Amino acid sequence: MNPKVDFYFNKAKKWQEAVNLLRTIALDCGLTEELKWGCPCYTLNGNNIVLIHDFKEYCAFLFFKGALLKDKEAILIQQTENVQSSRQIRFTNALQIVEMKPILKAYILEAIEVEKAGLKVELKKTTEYAIPAEFQTKLDQIPDLKVAFEALTPGRQRGYLLYFSSAKQPKTREARVEKYMPQILNGKGLDD
Repeated sequence: MNPKVDFYFNKAKKWQEAVNLLRTIALDCGLTEELKWGCPCYTLNGNNIVLIHDFKEYCAFLFFKGALLKDKEAILIQQTENVQSSRQIRFTNALQIVEMKPILKAYILEAIEVEKAGLKVELKKTTEYAIPAEFQTKLDQIPDLKVAFEALTPGRQRGYLLYFSSAKQPKTREARVEKYMPQILNGKGLDD
């Protein structure tokens, strides 16, 4: 147990019993406990395997390469259609975790084997995402914007494309593009 992570388990009022059970299961699998993104993260040789996080309605194990797991029990959940690699196993009470302990350990051990084998999730390329017309117009009109956008990391590019595309109205897409053009020109991502 890593004392830097203890605060997470102490503050998890609603989910305290459940997340403590998840912690024990992850540690029993020989993983190293670290704090990443404000959550307990369990690693093997510095590589992320599984993370514990809690929400209002559930707590979960998040497997970083969950898309590569066999999921024999059909319990892995893809949080949104845009999540490519990670998958969650969600819990609404501690009893579920107790009952599923052998299954959860098996999933973690499989995730460890995936990591040891060096397997990687084949991610969709940024070029495969649609560029909203409103943004494409700006890219065509402002060469510096195009250069700045292409210089962003693929993840930042995807973030902008997904955010701009998610607006239903052209006017909203246009407003979003206008608002974030300075940030793109400064080499920053959507949430930087």
